[in-house]
Amino acid sequence: MLVDVPRLVTAYYAESPDPAVALERVAFGTSGHRGSSLLRSFNEAHILAVSQAVCDHRREKGIDGPLFLGIDTHALSEPALESALSVLAANGVTVMVDKTRGYTPTPVISHAILTFNVGREQGLADGIVITPSHNPPEDGGFKYNPPHGGPADTDVTKDVETRANKYLQAKLAGVKRVPASKAWHADTTIRHDYIDAYVSDLGSVVDMQAIANARLKLGVDPLGGASVHYWAPIAERFKLDLTIMHDYVDPTFSFVPVDHDGKIRMDCSSVYAMAGVVALREKFDVAFGNDADCDRHGIVTPRGGLLNPNHFLAVAIEYLATHRPEFKPDAAIGKTLVSSSLIDRVAKGVGRPLVEVPVGFKWFVPGLSKGTLMFGGEESAGASFLRRDGNVWTTDKDGFIMDLLAAEIRAVTGQDPADHYQRLTALYGAPRYARRDVPASPTQKAVLGKLDPSTLQARILAGDAVTAALTKAPGNGQNIGGLKVMTERGWFAARPSGTENVYKIYAESFVDDAHLARIQSDAEGIVNGALKAAGVS
Repeated sequence: MLVDVPRLVTAYYAESPDPAVALERVAFGTSGHRGSSLLRSFNEAHILAVSQAVCDHRREKGIDGPLFLGIDTHALSEPALESALSVLAANGVTVMVDKTRGYTPTPVISHAILTFNVGREQGLADGIVITPSHNPPEDGGFKYNPPHGGPADTDVTKDVETRANKYLQAKLAGVKRVPASKAWHADTTIRHDYIDAYVSDLGSVVDMQAIANARLKLGVDPLGGASVHYWAPIAERFKLDLTIMHDYVDPTFSFVPVDHDGKIRMDCSSVYAMAGVVALREKFDVAFGNDADCDRHGIVTPRGGLLNPNHFLAVAIEYLATHRPEFKPDAAIGKTLVSSSLIDRVAKGVGRPLVEVPVGFKWFVPGLSKGTLMFGGEESAGASFLRRDGNVWTTDKDGFIMDLLAAEIRAVTGQDPADHYQRLTALYGAPRYARRDVPASPTQKAVLGKLDPSTLQARILAGDAVTAALTKAPGNGQNIGGLKVMTERGWFAARPSGTENVYKIYAESFVDDAHLARIQSDAEGIVNGALKAAGVS
């Protein structure tokens, strides 16, 4: 059933959260605060409190440059924008809003922050993106990007969360705000041409001329998201033959096919959401899609259909490592520990160091900022990479450039990215990868998140000797919030869910499907053994 937009927006203003109820408090993680007005987890009180908390944080940290503010196309994003702007204006924050009051994708905000801050040590900019990413239409989201342009780290998110919940408990006492009409006309509210600033710079990160010269037939489905008004200017500026599907906004997202569980999600890595693009794959040399805030990518090719995110990450990494001579020779490849080990083998093959980090794009921010990481990518179809001259482009995930990189690969090499993947598997092996959820109590989840690897009894995984058991990421020594067990031919990682009473098992085999199934089965046994050894069953 489609979301009832009038009811959703009414609930945003009419319903008030109870801070004594855990699910109605602000929970501000790396992806910010998310929820639904219908559940009293994303209402005006939340946004007023969080916006004031961001203002307080900026003041305490001496962040006094402009704040770049963007929204996606979810129904709750527009009212949340009004609420946030009313607080920002009352606090005297200079806010850069889209000049047409349009939509602004996450990577565009990151690009704007970094571009403004180049060469500055004072008066630094930061940003807010109002988006729940690919979540269903009834959800809303609010995230904060500090002056480094990427996802905020734990120290920042915890500070914002704590401050915001204090405001909720105080019934918003201390929150400054002015009427939205006054905020829109305040001297501190500045119209900014986000589209031109971003689009005009794309040639510095992707070889747009090569794409144009190849006369490729390209297709894109923004899935009703914030990229919807960017693709036409991109095609016009760079003279691309680009067909845009669903070039309009519908807050019910009624044109997006339902996911496996019957819900609508703007998940461009899902075969369900991308079914319409996949059906048309023979019409295009390369086609692609993006989620609602365009920080994820989905690549569709004639020979490969919708490419598995891990597969395209490997292809993209090998291509960039061999076609970007200006990158530093020792610039590393960044991956999360639940991404495919094919990336490890590709990194070794191209002679680049590998930096394996916990789940979360925030871990790539320092390396991308300094140019010591040429690429950072997650198995969930989020990635970014450096400009062609080896300098930072964005420190948040960028769906645009991953889409356009697929087109560049096709243009420059003359081959379908799916064929590149087959070549890589011939060189390094063909992985089988899967993720599944296992029921777990809150106590079990808590223990799993803090396991000591020395307590593990397992020495064999799917018939192979265990070569490593990790609870810290090898790339930066940070806790992974779970466990990863590796052999020469496969691995699994187990992590507790942050929102459900399950833990997630990620597994990969370089043998066959039967071996993958054995890894998954053994993984449950190893985790259960570790929980039992810790006194939890």
